[in-house]
Amino acid sequence: MRETNAESNVVQPRRVLILVENLPSPFDRRVWQEATTLRDAGYLVSIICPTGRGYERKFEAIDGIHVFRYPLPVEASGAAGYAVEYAVALAWTFVLACRVLLTRGFDVVHACNPPDLFFLIGGFFRLFGKKFLFDHHDLNPELYEAKFGRRDFFHRLMLKLEYWTFRIADVSIATNESYRRIAMERGRMPPERVFVVRSGPSLERLKILPPDGRLKRGRRYLVGYVGVMGKQEGIDYLLRAARHIVIDLGRSDVHFGLVGGGTSLEEMKALAQELGVGDHVTFTGRVPDGEMLAMLNTADVCVNCDVVNELNDKSTMNKIMEYMALGKPIVQFDLAEGRYSARRASLYAQKNDAVDLAAKIVGLLDDPARRAEMGKYGRSRVENELEWRHEAPKLLAAYEALWHSSRVSPAARGVET
Repeated sequence: MRETNAESNVVQPRRVLILVENLPSPFDRRVWQEATTLRDAGYLVSIICPTGRGYERKFEAIDGIHVFRYPLPVEASGAAGYAVEYAVALAWTFVLACRVLLTRGFDVVHACNPPDLFFLIGGFFRLFGKKFLFDHHDLNPELYEAKFGRRDFFHRLMLKLEYWTFRIADVSIATNESYRRIAMERGRMPPERVFVVRSGPSLERLKILPPDGRLKRGRRYLVGYVGVMGKQEGIDYLLRAARHIVIDLGRSDVHFGLVGGGTSLEEMKALAQELGVGDHVTFTGRVPDGEMLAMLNTADVCVNCDVVNELNDKSTMNKIMEYMALGKPIVQFDLAEGRYSARRASLYAQKNDAVDLAAKIVGLLDDPARRAEMGKYGRSRVENELEWRHEAPKLLAAYEALWHSSRVSPAARGVET
């Protein structure tokens, strides 16, 4: 996207500043796909994000995208910790945004949550004619309730911050239809200003490779998981399912490979030992893509054990589509958006029931023909409907809407009709 400078008659690219707090770039796959799509469409892209393991450099220029990083305190787990983390992130982000403004410049602030605080920065720069696009990644009020189990002052504060984010945004993009309804109902955004841009996987990145038998630790089957090790991810349910499979059902031929880091990682390692399945579970922590792909390509069945609650029911989990992209059959609890993504590529266990989760896993392990059929269906669905190349035009349509007031068709907005 380019604009013409009337005085010099020189075509200038539109400039985008992406703000993200919870993951470094390019590790955050959705943000990086958005950034490269915008770059390929002619935008000049800068990103402000935190540092992280493997991404310690304060500045990098990667394939034409400038990435500015700042240090954060240790990863928060309590309310006070989050307050400190977000305050530090907001301060660093504002300082670096001013630096970008005075060097590369930007025309659009593209803010990804959490937290729902970047409207303060977006709103400030709107005073100087900049556009503000809100990229809605998480339902923070529901996330707060899932983490702390209560609806109190801070829950009400989350709702207010979310509301003001939507009210100040020129355009919002949602990861699914559930989030789009939140934007229109709680955020009171006009439907024509809300675009659905799903986090479609990249098949260039998610390559089907030969399995690595060593990851099975001498056992016949491997059950794979990739994701955050946090409270609402339900890792404890997966470990209890593992105990039922290995100890109660006597299936010593099954190993579990869990990829990912997070605030509950050490707690989950301890729980695996307490349940007597420590020798049957590999925790890798956060690892590079190559190690993650090796684990998932070796897995016979992949699991999404996210707890059934308001947050997870409305959220699209990247892991599900990554499993499908690699042709893997899935077992998960029955969640609305999880079922929309996977459909016949998954079996659906009863709500937060570790024993039924175990039964579904064992049933698939013992049925290779069904595993193959489900994996084939999931891969085809990604190729034909969910891959990022199907979502990129919707992102570009959202950007077009920033500068053009004319209505955009529902299809261009990613809206189901």
